[in-house]
Amino acid sequence: MPHNRRRPQHPGPLWRLLSSAGFRFALLFATLFLGACLAFAGVLWWGTAGTLERQTDAAIRADASALLERWRDAGPQAVAETIEERLALDAEAQALYRLETPRGERLAGNLATLPAQGPGEASWHSLTLEHDDDPPGEARLFVQALPDGSQLAVGREVGEKQRLRALLTEGLAWAAGAALVFAVIGAMLMRRALERRLAPASLTAARIANGDLTQRVPISLHDDEFDRLGASMNAMLDRIAHLMEGVRGVSDAIAHDLRTPISRARSGLEETLLGESSDAEALRGAIERGIADLDNVTRVFQAVLRIAEVEAGARRAAFAPLDLAALLADAAELYGASAEARGQTLHTAWPASLPMTGDRDLLLQLVANLLDNAVKFTPPGGAISLTAEPDGEEVLLRVADEGPGLAPQDRARVGERFFRTDTARATPGSGLGLSLVRAVATLHGGRLWFEDAGGPPEQPGLAVLLRLPLDGPHPATSGAVAA
Repeated sequence: MPHNRRRPQHPGPLWRLLSSAGFRFALLFATLFLGACLAFAGVLWWGTAGTLERQTDAAIRADASALLERWRDAGPQAVAETIEERLALDAEAQALYRLETPRGERLAGNLATLPAQGPGEASWHSLTLEHDDDPPGEARLFVQALPDGSQLAVGREVGEKQRLRALLTEGLAWAAGAALVFAVIGAMLMRRALERRLAPASLTAARIANGDLTQRVPISLHDDEFDRLGASMNAMLDRIAHLMEGVRGVSDAIAHDLRTPISRARSGLEETLLGESSDAEALRGAIERGIADLDNVTRVFQAVLRIAEVEAGARRAAFAPLDLAALLADAAELYGASAEARGQTLHTAWPASLPMTGDRDLLLQLVANLLDNAVKFTPPGGAISLTAEPDGEEVLLRVADEGPGLAPQDRARVGERFFRTDTARATPGSGLGLSLVRAVATLHGGRLWFEDAGGPPEQPGLAVLLRLPLDGPHPATSGAVAA
């Protein structure tokens, strides 16, 4: 079974420190800083002490090769003379030589003995040299067997270089200690800086959790990642506040708008029940009126649920290729008869084909809602227009009427659930038609806005414009309502 780590009920200071993201970032910084310092020290060591050792070994090997060539050319006695000459020229007494016979007798050089080694081998040795007046010194020695069984040893005393290496090692150790101190101080400063930048967001979240939804994260002038995080949080909080305000508005509107039909249905049924008339027709009429009122309530709830479904994106799986021109023709045929019955004229214009991707049922409902509003608010004898034209990778849909239009201050609220202007309260409806239109437009990645239709000031009319992408909504596209 998986084991879930649980936070202690009363975490102590150590637990809070170890579980802090600032501490982990600071620890990462300190580790990287120390790693960089150690890498720098390694490179410095390789380039100084390591170079000295490599240079010494290269000089010893070159000297031994030269003496070996001398032995091959002129024999042991010439090598012995060469060694004595080199020792005489060694003013710093750093050179070490020894040439001995196969029986171990020294022919030349200043070394008393040679380290033990196997026959016929060439090997490197590190020696400790004893001096009469000076402290012991370190030496590096290369011993090579000659073809006749003799042995040649060439070396250098490296005491000065060893002391230089020790001094360098001590300096690097102090530098590493200083780097550790700076890493700890830098980690503490980094942790404090992270906590200071995150403190406003944490404090704002805590105040919001306590019920103060008006709080917002303060934004500095740095425009860095923390400011962008704060701006995203503020946008999220604004959206949450808007949604909560909408929920409260919907609740109030449902309570207000549905109270009338429910009360009317109850009153009619109650009057019929308490009435003295037993006429079957009267009873039937009362029941039919009650059913009609309850059907209106049901339609309102169905509209609210459908809007919620569309806003949640649950219908996006039904997207498929469709011809918007055929869809507009169906809607025009349906509402053309309604307009004709009211003495209105419906004008239409669009290309023969408008292929696009979307949910056909929702788009048909969108156009139907717009035409229904146009028919509802256009006076008898007026004209309604339904047009569509491609515009690049989008299509521009326009529905215009000759009604009273919308005041500029109302256009920003059109599309809110149950919102109705003062001029629309006398007409039947629930204020959910344009809410569904906006939700469908948002689902399809479209943009919805309103304009005057160009009529006289007392009857300017309303033009509803909708711009939809032909290839469906893009991930970064969201619908909007513009005034």
